[in-house]
Amino acid sequence: MTQATRVIPMPTPGRQRRGVLAPVLGLVALGFCGLVVLGLLGSSVGGTGVVVGALCALVPVGPVVATFLWIDRWEPEPPRTLLIAFLWGACFSALTALLINSSASMVVDQVLGREQADLFGAIAVAPVVEEAVKGAFLVGMLFFRRREFDGVVDGIVYAGLVAAGFAFTENILYLGRAFTEDAGIGQVGSVLGVLVLRGVLSPFAHPLFTAMTGIGAGIASRSRSVGGKVGAVAIGYVVAVALHSLWNTSASVLDGGLFLVVYGFVMVPLFVALVVVVVWQRRREQRIVAAQLPGFAAAGWIVPSEVPLLSSLAGRQGWRAAVRRRSGRRVAKAVAEYQSAVTELAFLRDRLARGTVGPLGPMWHAEAVEAVRQARARAVGHPEALTVAIRHHGPPGWTPPPPGPPPPPPRSHQAAAPPYHPGYPPPRSYPPPQSYPPPGPWRR
Repeated sequence: MTQATRVIPMPTPGRQRRGVLAPVLGLVALGFCGLVVLGLLGSSVGGTGVVVGALCALVPVGPVVATFLWIDRWEPEPPRTLLIAFLWGACFSALTALLINSSASMVVDQVLGREQADLFGAIAVAPVVEEAVKGAFLVGMLFFRRREFDGVVDGIVYAGLVAAGFAFTENILYLGRAFTEDAGIGQVGSVLGVLVLRGVLSPFAHPLFTAMTGIGAGIASRSRSVGGKVGAVAIGYVVAVALHSLWNTSASVLDGGLFLVVYGFVMVPLFVALVVVVVWQRRREQRIVAAQLPGFAAAGWIVPSEVPLLSSLAGRQGWRAAVRRRSGRRVAKAVAEYQSAVTELAFLRDRLARGTVGPLGPMWHAEAVEAVRQARARAVGHPEALTVAIRHHGPPGWTPPPPGPPPPPPRSHQAAAPPYHPGYPPPRSYPPPQSYPPPGPWRR
């Protein structure tokens, strides 16, 4: 039995509990929170208000979620985890914030009066509580799913999904309240006014706040020291609370007279700055992958002809599109999974080089290499998957290699192969990948 075979995860009772029971219990808990939230919203704005609010709140959800999925193209996160992130924001975070904010408002009401209680709750209580319950998901990812957390882009994506879920539930409340309180008189106008304000002018408000915590969590994932990790998350959280408080203050004092000032001179520039950070971090991810690929080819995990196709999003997309046209979605999906496995291994090796992975690094590395080997075997099991896109998108003058295993790399490439941590499987423990299967009928 080879070393590669031994690292394949095998079913165990512990792995079943973590992989099946824990997610099921988590989804049940989030579902229960969602039902409680619906009940509380129904008692506040009525059943019709909840329905109207939910339908209108759906308008900004699609574009916001699609934006964060677009950001996450280099290394797509597991769909189940992204769904849980959204549900965490829509159900658990919304319920927790609603209960704590309401309780704090009642206490402050007894001391300062209703008007001061509302103002204090919006400026001081809500930002602290809401950013804490949203940020708790990111902290949980750092503790329990740190293998999935590779840097700032992942932090922004998870923060955006959590905040989008939270904003969805909050919008139901505000839109339902506008529908109920103005029933019969200006009902449509009130709902449209709230929808334009929250769904058109500021759909990224909550994601922008929580993204600060996400950036801190992303920095923490790449930090070696415990103090650095705690400090990065804490600073991100403080900035998120400050922005949230400033936003609520602008809408609560001087009859909202500060809103346009804060919106135009603070929030819009910050949103542009966040876009710049995302673009910068995505280019950094591309450089990481491109730097690792020659070593992968030298180690025999991929073949050199695949390097230009895997080095850019355009090359990857062209590869998948060409395969989809010739062989259908199933083969294109296999190629996409292979591309994702290569990216996962590249990011993991970069983190290993930085020393930010921990004692499980060797095991994760062996599993990631095996995942690349298996994903590649599925992808190149179809001749079109490897050859069609390369013919049309490869380097000038390039022609597909002949059938059979790739030729051994020159010694200069061997010297460029990535270093291996003690305990990692030697790179030649796996059979060298083939350029593509022997000639035969194409599989459709």
